[in-house]
Amino acid sequence: MTETTNVLTIRTPEGAQFSLPLAGPVSRLLAFLVDLLVTLVLAILLALVSAMMAFGVGPDTAAMVFTILFFVLWTGYGIVLEWFWRGQTVGKKALGLRVVDQSGLNLRPSQIVIRNLVRFVDGLPLGLIGGLSCVFTRRCQRLGDLAANTVVIRLPDRGTPDLSVVRLMQDNSFRSHPHLEARLRQRVSPTMAAVALESLQRRGRMDDEARLQLFAAMADHFRMLVTFPDTTVESLSDEAYVRNVVETLYRNQA
Repeated sequence: MTETTNVLTIRTPEGAQFSLPLAGPVSRLLAFLVDLLVTLVLAILLALVSAMMAFGVGPDTAAMVFTILFFVLWTGYGIVLEWFWRGQTVGKKALGLRVVDQSGLNLRPSQIVIRNLVRFVDGLPLGLIGGLSCVFTRRCQRLGDLAANTVVIRLPDRGTPDLSVVRLMQDNSFRSHPHLEARLRQRVSPTMAAVALESLQRRGRMDDEARLQLFAAMADHFRMLVTFPDTTVESLSDEAYVRNVVETLYRNQA
């Protein structure tokens, strides 16, 4: 893996290369402001609830409850959304950004927790520490990203992906196991899904040995994420296995 000032380049062991554009300080700031607005709206709702509680439990207890709930909101907002939305919050969705592992892989739960807990340090004073860190690090990382080994990438606006390699595919053996397909969709990172689709699109431009090695590595990666019954996959080549995976991931768009 290498990077320039605004691009993270991932090289597979087979020599394939994929580039991910890194988010800059301005886009990250705008995403933060959107998330801040959402958090403030939720905090106002909490304040109203606490104010109503004050009539029953007293102002001191209501203030304590509000403080605890606000801490949970401020910390949990990023953790919950980045987990369920696979590296995105409301602000990141609006700006077309996503948090990924610094190797381009899916986020681990520990990484999500760490980068959001360190947000308190990044926010001191008035976000200056986090802002300066983004400006002066090569990959525009705040302290939470450095601690969690994460980066924020810009999702390229490629329009509708070319799904011709899977659009007419009707014999995907994975379809007989919808619960395993759902698990596969959950566990495959958006980055890896795009890499697999692009590899199928480029297969005709690869030499035979490189193509075999690349799809073998990809198939092994997907097999580790979800195990399908032997009767479903025993007759599949590595490339056919990857094609099944891509069709599963992009079926609703094809």
